[in-house]
Amino acid sequence: MLHRLGDLMYRRARLVLLVTGILLAAAAVIGVGAFGKLQGGGFDDPHSASTKAADQINARFGGEDNLILLVRAQHGTVDSADVQSAGLQLTDSLAARTVTIDRVTSYWTTPAPALRSKDGTQAMVLLHVKGSDQQVTDGAKSLIATYAAPGAGIGSSAISVLAGGDAAINVQVNAQVGKSLALAEGIAVPLILILLIFAFGSVVSALLPLAIGGIAILATFAELFILGSVTNVSIYAISLTTQLGLGLGIDYALLMVSRFREQLAAGQDVRDAVVHTTATAGRTVLFSATTVAVALTALLIFPQFFLKSFAFAGIGVALIAAVSTVVVIPALLALLGHRVNAGRLRWAASGRGDASPLWGRIARGVTRRPVLAAVPVLAVLLVAASPLLGVTFGTPDQTVLRPGMSSRQVSEAVSADFSGDTATTVNVVTAGPVASTAANADYARQLSTLPGVVRVDSSVGTFAAGRSAPGDPGNAALGNAAAQRYTVVIAPDPTSSAAQQLVGDIRALPGPDHVGTLVGGRTAALVDAKSSIGSHLPWALLIVVIATFLLLFLFTGSVIQPLRALVVNGLSLSAALGVMTWVFQDGHLTSLLAATPRPMDTSMTVLALCLAFGLSMDYEAFLTSRIKEMHDQGTDTTTAVVHGLARTGRIVSTAAGLLAVTFFAFGTSSVSFLQMLGLGAGLAVLLDATLIRGVLVPSVTALAGERIWYAPSWLRAAHRRIGLSEGPVTEQPDSRYSQLAHADNG
Repeated sequence: MLHRLGDLMYRRARLVLLVTGILLAAAAVIGVGAFGKLQGGGFDDPHSASTKAADQINARFGGEDNLILLVRAQHGTVDSADVQSAGLQLTDSLAARTVTIDRVTSYWTTPAPALRSKDGTQAMVLLHVKGSDQQVTDGAKSLIATYAAPGAGIGSSAISVLAGGDAAINVQVNAQVGKSLALAEGIAVPLILILLIFAFGSVVSALLPLAIGGIAILATFAELFILGSVTNVSIYAISLTTQLGLGLGIDYALLMVSRFREQLAAGQDVRDAVVHTTATAGRTVLFSATTVAVALTALLIFPQFFLKSFAFAGIGVALIAAVSTVVVIPALLALLGHRVNAGRLRWAASGRGDASPLWGRIARGVTRRPVLAAVPVLAVLLVAASPLLGVTFGTPDQTVLRPGMSSRQVSEAVSADFSGDTATTVNVVTAGPVASTAANADYARQLSTLPGVVRVDSSVGTFAAGRSAPGDPGNAALGNAAAQRYTVVIAPDPTSSAAQQLVGDIRALPGPDHVGTLVGGRTAALVDAKSSIGSHLPWALLIVVIATFLLLFLFTGSVIQPLRALVVNGLSLSAALGVMTWVFQDGHLTSLLAATPRPMDTSMTVLALCLAFGLSMDYEAFLTSRIKEMHDQGTDTTTAVVHGLARTGRIVSTAAGLLAVTFFAFGTSSVSFLQMLGLGAGLAVLLDATLIRGVLVPSVTALAGERIWYAPSWLRAAHRRIGLSEGPVTEQPDSRYSQLAHADNG
C-alpha cells in the first residue's frame, strides 16, 4: 500500500501540494478561533465528593469564595475614616456588579475579626464570581483590571488593592502560559532551524521538517476549535500542540528526508527513491505516530478534562503529523529531486545519506561487550530514578507562580498576617436540612476538637477546641432551610499530609442529625484528585502496555522485542521523573529556574509519563524498524544491530536533540508545572536517544541473539497474515559494518 502511495505522490505531486495548501489555509482560519473556545481549570474530578460539595455550596449558599481582594491602608489602619470610606465605596461598587458577582463579604460591612489582619493594616473583601470555569476566569480578569490594576481602583490615595484566590491564580497562570508559549517558540524555532541546517548541511532540506511541524500545529488548532465547540478543552492543550507538533513534525520529516537522501546517494533515481522512502520510512512514521497516539489515548480514561484535553491535542497532532509526512513530504521530494540538497553549506554536514561511523563504533563496542556496557547505564538510570521513593503529589496552587505575582503575594499575606487562612478552609456542607439547633451546634463542636482544626464557623456560632465563643450568635448566612455549612479553618499547610489526613477525619465524622455531609475546599480537592488519578492510573497503564505490546508484535513478529521495549523504556521514564522529583520537589537547582519547591503536580506527572512513553516508542520504531529490515533480508542479528544503529543513530540523536530543544524552551516559563513538563519530557527524550537506543537496546539484543525474534508458531502464523510489513526491500548492509560485526562474533 505504501509503495502505491509513494508512486501516487510522485505522479500527482503538484495536485497534492495544491490541495494541501487549500486545506491548510482553511485550518488556519478555523484554528485562530481555538483560543476563544478553550478553558482554564479542569483539574478536578466532576464526580468527586469535593466537586459535589462545591456544587451544593453554589446551589445553596451562593458558592465558595473564589476571588480575594486584599485591601491595604496607605496610612494608618483599615479602621481609619478615609480607609473605611474607601473600603465601603469599594464594597458597594462590587455589590452592584450582579451580573458577575453573586456574593460580597467585606470587612467593612461584616466586621469579622478573620477579615482584618493582626496588625490592622490590611483587610479582605471576599467575592464569589459566578458561572462556569471559563466565565469565572473571564469575570475575575475584568474585576482585577478594574479594581486591582496599578493606578486603578477606588480610593487609591487611601488604599491599595491586590487580587488573589483561585480565580486570580487561574487568570495569572493563563496569562503566563500565553507569554511562556510565545517566548518558548521564539527561542525554539530559530534555534531548531540552525540545528537542522547543521544536521542536513542544506537550507532546503532543513526547511522541510519545519513545514511539517507548521502543518501539524495549524491543523491541530482547527481540531481543538471543533472539539472546544462541543466539549470542555483545556487552554493548556495549546502548549502541548505546539511542542509536540513541532517536535514530531521534525522527527518524521527528518527520517523521511534522510532516507530519501540515502537512496539518492545509493544511486536510485528520484521516482524509486520517493517510492522506497515512503514504503520504508513512511511505514516507520505511521507506526511511530500510532504508538504516540496509543500512549496518549490512555489519558482519555481519566475524568478530569484537563488530562482529556492533552489526549485530544496529542492524538490529533501525532496523526496529523504522520499523515502529512507520508503525503506532503513525498510530493515535495518528487518536485525537488536532487535539489533537496540545494543551499548546501561547506562547513556543515555533507549531503550524503551514509551511515554514521561514530554510531557504528558504539554499536560494535556494545555488541562486543554487552554486559560491560549495560551495567553502568543501568546503575545511572536507577540512581536517577531513586528520588521517586520519596515523591509526594499535589495540585496547582499559587506556588506554581513566581513570588512576585500578586495572587501569590495575597495568598502568602493571608496565611501569615490573618488569624486563620480563610482562603484555604475545609468546607463542609450537609446534603439536606438540619432541623435541630442542638445537633447543628454539637456537630460544629465535634469538628473543632479534631487535631489541626483552629476554629469552626457555623450558623449557630464559632467553636474552637470544643468550646463556643461567648456571645457569638453565629453567621446566619451559613445556614438555611435547605442545608447547613461549616467553614473549618485548619492549622496545617493545605497540601500537607496532616491536612489531607484531617479531611479524612472530617469525612469519617457522622453528620448532624444523621444527615450526610460533603467535604470540599482545596485540600479535599487534592485528596480527591489523588484518589481519582490513582484509581484510574492502573487501567491507563494497562491500556498502554497491552496496546504497545500488540503494536510492537505486529511490527516485529516477536514477543520478546515488545517486552524488552517496555522494560527499557520504563527505566528511562523512571529516571527522568526521578530527576524532576529531585529538582522540583526536593528543591535542587530550583533557584536557577526561579521555581518554588513543591509537591509534584499529579496531573502533569501523569501527562509527562504518557508523553515521554509515547516519544520513547517513537525512537524505538526508528531503530527497530531498521534492524528488522536487515534481519528480514537474512542478516544475522548482531550485524543487523550494528548496521541499524549506524544508520539510525545520527537520525535518532539529531531528532531527539531537536525535540528536546522544543521542550527545554519551556524551562523559561514562569509557571513551574510547565517547566517540569518541558524539562522532564526533554530529559526523557535525550536519555532514550542515547543511553537506551545507544547502549541498552543493542546490548539486550546482542545478549538475546536470534532469540530476540522469538514468537510461538501460532503467533508467527498470525503475524504473517496481519503483521505490519512493507514487503521486500533491496537494501544491503554496509560491508564494513557487516565485517566488523562478524569479526566480533568470531
